[in-house]
Amino acid sequence: MQPHVFLTVFSIIFMAELPDKTAFATMLMASRGRPFAVFTGVAAAFVVQSLVAVAFGGVIGLLPQSLVHAAAGALFLGFAAHTWFFHKDEKEEEAPKISKRAKFFAAAWKSFMVIFIAEWGDITQLATASLAARYHENLLTVLLSATLALWGVTCLAIFVGRHAGHKLPADTLRKLSVAVFVAVGLWFLAEAWL
Repeated sequence: MQPHVFLTVFSIIFMAELPDKTAFATMLMASRGRPFAVFTGVAAAFVVQSLVAVAFGGVIGLLPQSLVHAAAGALFLGFAAHTWFFHKDEKEEEAPKISKRAKFFAAAWKSFMVIFIAEWGDITQLATASLAARYHENLLTVLLSATLALWGVTCLAIFVGRHAGHKLPADTLRKLSVAVFVAVGLWFLAEAWL
């Protein structure tokens, strides 16, 4: 395992997931349901989504590196533009209500399905695939760090949902995500031309 790859992937995915709709959905589910059941379902969904992203990125990693770096750089700049121009107020989105009396497996299954469906084609899944293509020789590291970053945001969202209400500075987090996406995009483009 390469520590710099782990830290790079973890940081990018963690920052990208903070203002994401799935973090807000997790917060809402945790505020209405059983926190451990919500974590179990959400964590399982993120494992599946990370596996899909890394597998896709691993195939891309077989292409010429300059092409992969240029495409990844353009993709991250696209993520930045999408995050900046096409955001919604995720706090207003509704997540399925999970009764406190619901059984553990029912709550976990519902949480899994909400995140599993919401994460398809999400920016963090595409970012994980791009990072897997960039670090194709360290796919296990990318998988572990991306999954742990998503789980970290999940834990934070559950804590906030259960203890601090539904107020996160979403606009500030969105701006930080844009800055990270732009920086990473420019870094990939610089690597493509150097």
